[in-house]
Amino acid sequence: MPSAEGALPGEGVGMTDETSEEFPAQGQSQPGLTTETAPDPDHGETSYVGHGRLAGRRALITGGDSGIGRAVAIAFAREGADVAIVHLPEEQEDADATLALIEDAGTRGIAFAGDVRDEAFATDVVGETVGVFGGLDILVLNAAYQKDRDSLESLETEEFDRVFRTNLYGMLFTARAAMPHLEEGASIIVSSSIQAFQPSPGLVDYAMTKAAQVAFVKAMAQELGPVGIRINAVAPGPIWTPLIPATGFDDDKLTHFGADTPMGRAGQPAELAGAFVYLASDDATYTSGTVLSVTGGKSL
Repeated sequence: MPSAEGALPGEGVGMTDETSEEFPAQGQSQPGLTTETAPDPDHGETSYVGHGRLAGRRALITGGDSGIGRAVAIAFAREGADVAIVHLPEEQEDADATLALIEDAGTRGIAFAGDVRDEAFATDVVGETVGVFGGLDILVLNAAYQKDRDSLESLETEEFDRVFRTNLYGMLFTARAAMPHLEEGASIIVSSSIQAFQPSPGLVDYAMTKAAQVAFVKAMAQELGPVGIRINAVAPGPIWTPLIPATGFDDDKLTHFGADTPMGRAGQPAELAGAFVYLASDDATYTSGTVLSVTGGKSL
């Protein structure tokens, strides 16, 4: 297992060396690939050190091939969990790399190619994960789509339908399918966003879905609390992932991505991993209905 001498869980090497890093102008088509993203995002490949906090648990992560999903998959595996990831077919290269990192940690890994907008696929991945792993203890609902918008007037129905079906319908399909398989002590974690609280006009449809996810978490915490299942959200700020150069930001916005945070920089996916591990672990047995912000100092 790759590690950094003396590193704390989730501690990235060199992540804070540059407080005002500028990103080179670049563009990708959706959904964005790691190999085409410059500089390389840090998912914790060489820095995350596990301590067995999720030993013996079984996890399913949607959108687990790259970015935040890959960082969480690495951390979960190094904490001892078996990890299944869901990804789009065009992200197969990224998924293969993530799967190799999971298996390098000495745990079992599975990858499912498909689109969570498809109800049958988003539902079936739960049963297939349970079939291979023998159960499900942690569900991370992370799959998302965003695109920079010029205006509400020019926002096409097909586009906001894609955002809503990926970020909300897919989340609900998979969460609903998981319900019969989750037992007391299980944890559901939703990847929301600072956009739920500080929405940008250019991401209006994305921000709407992220706010709806917060409502989902708070409502489900009330429903699931009596049966011992916890549900929480992580709200990232600006995090450097392949989705960012594929969002369609102009060169200036991309170059200075994250510079408006109090820390003066974008975060790396590895800097979110510890938040997900905490919420999935026994350290958070009395934490439910919470939105944990990882925003570089920006307030929700």
